[in-house]
Amino acid sequence: MKFKAILGALVVCLAAAAVCLADDAFTGTWKLNEAKSKLAAGMNKNTTVTYEVSGDSVKVTLDGVGADGKATHDEWTGKYDGKDYPVTGNPMTDTRAYKKVNDHTLEATGKKGDKVVLTAKITVSADGKTRTVVATQTGADGKKATSKAIYEKQ
Repeated sequence: MKFKAILGALVVCLAAAAVCLADDAFTGTWKLNEAKSKLAAGMNKNTTVTYEVSGDSVKVTLDGVGADGKATHDEWTGKYDGKDYPVTGNPMTDTRAYKKVNDHTLEATGKKGDKVVLTAKITVSADGKTRTVVATQTGADGKKATSKAIYEKQ
């Protein structure tokens, strides 16, 4: 009888550990599918996005092309807690905040100083193969532009 109880407890512990260690839907590298995307003129085109989990933090790396045609690279490390964390390498934003809505949806806000200049809804498909980003950005001229970018998991 003790053997069954111990075995049962071991199975429950292993299952719990597997759930805790499993990657979330966002983790990994995502490549832009330009043919399926509707990108607004004047916005950065993030061609590759990588999410890496490290402890209780997440690092998001964006590589792409700016509105001026030059290569871009920015990095953000923080938590999906809705709080602002610094962004490096992005002249449009100083901080970014991600908030986890559910296992497949994030909301993001980018700020320049205290002013919100970017909002985005990021959704990963149920099968985990497609990531959709609907982003609205306010340019230096005060005009807003909205893009819909479709990414495929690599």
